[in-house]
Amino acid sequence: MKQVKGMSIVVEELALGGSGSSVMVKDTIDIAGYPTRASSHALADAPAAVEHAQVVQALLDAGCRISGKTSLHELAFGTTGLNAWAGTPPNPRYPGRIPGGSSSGSAAAVAAGLCDFALGTDTGGSVRIPAACCGVFGLKPSFGRVSRKGVMPAQSSLDCVGPLARSMERLIEAMQAIDPGFGPLPAVTQISIGVVPVQASEPIRAALDHALQRSAFSLGQQRLPGMAAAYDAGMVVINAETWNACGHLLQTGRVGSDIAGRLQAAGQTSSAALAEAEQVRLAFTAEVDEALQRFPILALPTMPDYPLVLADATDTRAVLGMTALVRPFNLSGHPALSIPLEGASGLPVGLQLIAAHGADELLCAVARELVRRLED
Repeated sequence: MKQVKGMSIVVEELALGGSGSSVMVKDTIDIAGYPTRASSHALADAPAAVEHAQVVQALLDAGCRISGKTSLHELAFGTTGLNAWAGTPPNPRYPGRIPGGSSSGSAAAVAAGLCDFALGTDTGGSVRIPAACCGVFGLKPSFGRVSRKGVMPAQSSLDCVGPLARSMERLIEAMQAIDPGFGPLPAVTQISIGVVPVQASEPIRAALDHALQRSAFSLGQQRLPGMAAAYDAGMVVINAETWNACGHLLQTGRVGSDIAGRLQAAGQTSSAALAEAEQVRLAFTAEVDEALQRFPILALPTMPDYPLVLADATDTRAVLGMTALVRPFNLSGHPALSIPLEGASGLPVGLQLIAAHGADELLCAVARELVRRLED
């Protein structure tokens, strides 16, 4: 095992698999012979995994070459990507801005051209947020579509393994490798898109409106009034499930102070609050399903504003609003994809598309066609 020194994107250099596409894997995903540390000092002495996560084995079976494990926001419990112990990955395309979390290293590795695509995990936006921050594509598949066997945390009703890439072609290639049921992409010429009105800064709204108009897809407005409640309920579920998975690590005294504070608060989640959150999950899932009967694809920003500069992102709890537009779709389990755009200032903007449960192929097809039209 070779530990990479002085790098905050790649925590392990690897050379596994064939001669196909190069892939880097978030360090919450087991690779046999290497420890899974989740960029936490509390797991610095973790033993090596005894077998590959199922998704890693799928990559190897597809002939991919796994070239590294990537860093993340500690214990995948944050949105900025800042990490005092493992180091904060630089944002290759937008220096001085946060890389986003929690799959910060995976997004940065893709943006820096260190691999053809990377794997992250997304519990409350942790693929889509760093994708938007670093100017790459990121997909949260339908919940349950991609195997989580061998992925930390072992139990989650929200978390999804998903790919990040610099192009839709690479993102689709990644899904073909990690999802054995991923089929041919359908035709999308007659697809209409429902634009979800949300609170976002003027530059974000302007960039999305411009891109959607240029795409020439049929557009309409589709409200999702339950989003705010779903955002709050998603946090309740994340807190409860993260406490169950990681709360014991507080005993080590080596959890970073920001994460330790959040974990302690998460441990206070009541069973009543969790039961209420599950009722919100049912209601919001039905609401999104109904909206997708009218429009097969929904569109909204990935983030409500540009990524923060590093100096403004030190308080993890103060920046949780970054996930206001992504976390609801973890609660509902719908597939969600972030397309990189730029605002008038040249800073990154994410266009998020949502599809029905299991319609990951349609989602990728629409995203690919939308990008093609914007490039014409």
